[in-house]
Amino acid sequence: MTPLDYEYLRKLLKDRSGLLLSSDKQYLIESRLLPLARKAGLSGIGELVQKLKSGSEPLIVDVVEAMTTNETFFFRDKVPFDHVRDTVLPQLLKARANRKSIRIWCAASSTGQEPYSLAMLLKDALPAGWRAEIIATDLSLEVLEKAKAGIYTQFEVQRGLPIQLLVKHFKQIGDVWQLNPDIRSMVRYQQANLLQDFSYLGIFDIIFCRNVLIYFDQPTKIDVFGRMQKITEPDGYLFLGAAETVIGLTDAYRACPDLRGVYVPNPLRTASPSLVPGLGTLAQKTVAR
Repeated sequence: MTPLDYEYLRKLLKDRSGLLLSSDKQYLIESRLLPLARKAGLSGIGELVQKLKSGSEPLIVDVVEAMTTNETFFFRDKVPFDHVRDTVLPQLLKARANRKSIRIWCAASSTGQEPYSLAMLLKDALPAGWRAEIIATDLSLEVLEKAKAGIYTQFEVQRGLPIQLLVKHFKQIGDVWQLNPDIRSMVRYQQANLLQDFSYLGIFDIIFCRNVLIYFDQPTKIDVFGRMQKITEPDGYLFLGAAETVIGLTDAYRACPDLRGVYVPNPLRTASPSLVPGLGTLAQKTVAR
């Protein structure tokens, strides 16, 4: 792979997915894209680049898919879900007593473990007569289809899922496990890009945007945070990954005291247009290290 080919692929991935590859990730591109090139009947990365330059949209989609990862598992990191159950949900139950409903957005939902973890938590925690609506989005249609089916391998259900929840909410089908219909029906999946307009999704009480923005540049993060704030209820919550923060980037949110990784809209900030117009598509996944 020539330096020019690598720079072309770096730019393509940034423009089409928002993902930022450092200058020392040639090995990652070769390991991910050489199999893809051979599958397409191409001799190597150079020929793949030439095909991409000709505007082969299906191949561009395949390249973006190959260069991103959907690492996820049930109740990942555990602490955010404890915060929802122990602190955030009790507060929202008081604040939403009149409407008796909670709306949650899981950006970068991948194969569904995060939104389904929240669905199981809410199923067990919400009082009778309350309704939970969970919107789960991702760029990849492939992972969204898997998520909708709610079918997981033995390995996948062993990662983070307490045995009592497996027994309660899943049915074993041969060598795999499928979530029960009542849990699957709590989550609505759809394709979406964080850098395109997402205001049509509505207003949310809780937004999970975890382990998504860590590899993106600062203007991209500022832009996304600014627009997310506009669809977060004034008393709502934003959950980020353990290595992510809004501190030093934006005043759209402020840290929630004593709740690591949780942020609330800043009441002193007035809504303003997107700070960084004209950015490209953002894949709601994280690139592999």
